[in-house]
Amino acid sequence: MIGGPAIGDASAIEVLTGSPFGAQLAGDLPFFDPHGWDPRLGIDTAVDRLGWTCHRAAGGSEEEAVARLRAECAAGPVLVGPVELGLLRYWPDAGGAIGADHYLVVLGMDDDIVRVHDPHGFPFGTLPVAEFVAAWRAESIAYAPEPFELRSRFRRVREVDVRAAVRAALPAAARWLDGAGEGARPEPGSVGGPAALALLADRVAAGPPADVHAHLVRFAVPLAARRLADAAWWLAEVDRPAAAAVAERQARSFGGLQYHLVTGDTAAAVEILRRLGPGYADLRAALG
Repeated sequence: MIGGPAIGDASAIEVLTGSPFGAQLAGDLPFFDPHGWDPRLGIDTAVDRLGWTCHRAAGGSEEEAVARLRAECAAGPVLVGPVELGLLRYWPDAGGAIGADHYLVVLGMDDDIVRVHDPHGFPFGTLPVAEFVAAWRAESIAYAPEPFELRSRFRRVREVDVRAAVRAALPAAARWLDGAGEGARPEPGSVGGPAALALLADRVAAGPPADVHAHLVRFAVPLAARRLADAAWWLAEVDRPAAAAVAERQARSFGGLQYHLVTGDTAAAVEILRRLGPGYADLRAALG
């Protein structure tokens, strides 16, 4: 929708962000992406690796942000985010801010309605401008330094083969797995890598709070399985079969973890979590 087919397959973009290559525990919440990584950093990295550039803007007053968005989406689709997922009221379960980030493509604006493409299964969603702005303010998103962030004017500046881009990104993936990713901004007190999985296993064994359990089964675990499945596919495509096999094993483990968490089989869930930590170390070793 932004850049069309020329910008690359969505699964490749996910891998190029670096997101599959690690895990972190920030406060009570686990995220199955590298320590100190966040989507803002990942998006900018992937856009550059694919040979594209874009305009980024953020901050200002609500009125300035709406005017800026209106002007930008008049010229084409605009990527906005992070937004607060719990304030997107076309979602059936939306009931208020929950600290969950999300990204949308704004397709256009009428006088008081914003039309969006939500990649989580809500094409051509609509929100009143005031409600959209409340979500876009992102006050509950810990990693958002400014409200009202957008990216627009996507433009290709060089031809890049997707497989070559993935291959070139593997040293950075290894650094993320080492806990030394470029641009990393770990939250104070957060834990990364296998240690994060070990700590999470202990917490699940003790019984996680309801909000952490919901975060795991509704968001973090399914997303981890998908990201690692994407990584496995692309690692195979660039002739890294050993790393692809480890990534697929991790993806399968996350896929199985979902059932045990939902059905309350704590012992089985903990056993999988204790395997997943060393699995990330295995992935790092396979990358060389």
